[in-house]
Amino acid sequence: MKRSTIHYITGCLALTVYGGQVCPFLDSLSIWQLLINLGIAYIIQYFIRIQLKKRVIDQFEYKRQSRVLFQMELGLFIINGLILTIFNTLYYEFPISSGLKLVLANAMLGFFAAIDLSLEKEWKLSQFFAQSGQTMELDDHYFSQPKKLTLFSTSMVLFITAVVFLIVNKDIDWIRQIGINVSLPRAQFLILMELGFVAGIILLHLFNIIRSYSRNLELFFKKETQALQKATNGNFDTRVPVASNDEFGIMAKYTNAMILGLKKRTDELQQTQDVTIRALASLAETRDNETGNHILRTQRYMRELAEHLKDKEGFKDFLDDVSIELLYKSAPLHDIGKVGIPDHILLKPGKLTVEEFKIMKTHAELGSKALRVAEKELGKNSFLKFAREIAITHHEKWDGSGYPNQLSGESIPLSGRLMAVADVYDALISKRVYKPGFTHDKACKIIYEGSGTHFDPKIVEAFKQIESKLKEIASHFKDK
Repeated sequence: MKRSTIHYITGCLALTVYGGQVCPFLDSLSIWQLLINLGIAYIIQYFIRIQLKKRVIDQFEYKRQSRVLFQMELGLFIINGLILTIFNTLYYEFPISSGLKLVLANAMLGFFAAIDLSLEKEWKLSQFFAQSGQTMELDDHYFSQPKKLTLFSTSMVLFITAVVFLIVNKDIDWIRQIGINVSLPRAQFLILMELGFVAGIILLHLFNIIRSYSRNLELFFKKETQALQKATNGNFDTRVPVASNDEFGIMAKYTNAMILGLKKRTDELQQTQDVTIRALASLAETRDNETGNHILRTQRYMRELAEHLKDKEGFKDFLDDVSIELLYKSAPLHDIGKVGIPDHILLKPGKLTVEEFKIMKTHAELGSKALRVAEKELGKNSFLKFAREIAITHHEKWDGSGYPNQLSGESIPLSGRLMAVADVYDALISKRVYKPGFTHDKACKIIYEGSGTHFDPKIVEAFKQIESKLKEIASHFKDK
């Protein structure tokens, strides 16, 4: 509303001055007569415009509103010029040629206003579609950007040529009539002032249209860039608003289709990854005394511990939502190496001998080697990186007395330190053929006593603060 009001006010004022510059008949009227006539015509046109926009334009489907608005605005300005022509012809007995100059001026001002207001409509539609999440239905045939640019350029050349011709023609007649009564420098100055005024009006409108078009382009490219950046970073829930029935709308449509396709493929890959992990973990389960619920419990313990630590100093650089999810999904593979342990040791119902335990400890390296082969195929950024780290380090101890590499302190990867706490806690509360399950309190006491020797003290502190959550997990996924 504000933008259209400015167009109508400035148009009326510019036309008042323009009329006296191009037409001796209009120049014969006082500036107030001309201003009142034009003002009344523009006020009537303005209120008609408001009603038409509300009752007609806004009822069209979104993809046609901008184009129909352009046609309506231009048409109203031309009709206004024709009505003024008829009025001047009947009331002042001006010749038709005088009125046609007003038609030309109205058409030029209407052309500028129509383009600017239709661009504003496109901008508002873009904002609407971005906020609402709706999508504009596109046509197979549309008025392309090159055609729009060609139409705009051609129209500008024709309008400017016609206006300059009319001004020069009037000035030649004026010079012929006054003869030597005005000095040449004075005549030159007045002519240049007339041309400068018209050129200024045209340039102001051109700059305004360039600004409006640039604003629309900036908005589109901003949304397009944001969507592509998010998709590149793995966020496939983003979309580009499809808000114009042209090349930009087509680009947005196919960008969204591409992102949706990537999401579908990524989801399929993610599902395959999850199934692969589960299949490998199930393979280990079939040869172990531990149950499948041990896997469900330990991966949830790890996630709770990681979530609690992710904003703490010393952990926030390593733990984010993506890495926590990978830890959660990779945790079931921590004992995958047990598939390489002989049955008489792995399934032994009693305590292992020193030699048997030595063989049992090799499961960490066996699992790491198997996962390293897969990691080489998938790349070092794969989810198997965490699985391999967990497999080989979850039996390492904070004081360096663990196995297989006697790592100590923070030289043990965080994934291994987290799994050490989760795995031992679950082993303590679980019943085995060679031992009963301990109570939660007794298991917690053993974990606390291992702080600084077996376990990372900071992780043990986190364990203390969320032990009630871990107890709930253990209860919910308890062995049948």
